[in-house]
Amino acid sequence: MTHILPPLPYAIDALEPYISANTLSFHHGKHHQTYVTNLNNLIPNTSFAQQSLEEIIVHASSQPDYAGIFNNAAQVWNHTFYWNCMKSKGGGQPNGDIAQLIDRDLGGYDKFRTDFKQAATTQFGSGWAWLVLEDNHLKIIKTGNADLPMIHGQKAVLTCDVWEHAYYLDYQNRRADYVDIFLDHLVNWDFANAQL
Repeated sequence: MTHILPPLPYAIDALEPYISANTLSFHHGKHHQTYVTNLNNLIPNTSFAQQSLEEIIVHASSQPDYAGIFNNAAQVWNHTFYWNCMKSKGGGQPNGDIAQLIDRDLGGYDKFRTDFKQAATTQFGSGWAWLVLEDNHLKIIKTGNADLPMIHGQKAVLTCDVWEHAYYLDYQNRRADYVDIFLDHLVNWDFANAQL
């Protein structure tokens, strides 16, 4: 099975002025594409050759000899999920079921915002901040490198990519500013609700 780079769910300039078309052209067109290319080069003649992306991630995660396959497959999945977590004119207060669950499980939107930003800004090095469902409750976690919720029995609801290539062209070393922009202007709460 050949894996392909999914198209962005919006025009390349749709997230401006918050994330530039230049950043998306590199992040999606180069970084994400490289993970897809690497995965396709690594899986021929292996037990993963005919598996779905999710099957590869789950099966490779428990086999240290296949760390390269896991890392590239997980990064293909993570990035595809991340693109959908943003939209033009997004961000701000959530609506629908997600708003009620944030109130119930995370102490309300303001506390969620503070805690999610802290997870995103304190992730040392490359990684991800996540809003996940675990045992039917929302939880904020962070993961390093390509690690992701599905291999920990959690369901991803929302993510913010905090690898430097996600923000460096627009924000340089100002990760906190990028996370603020993500939360205030980009989060796609409709997508997060759909994950519930």
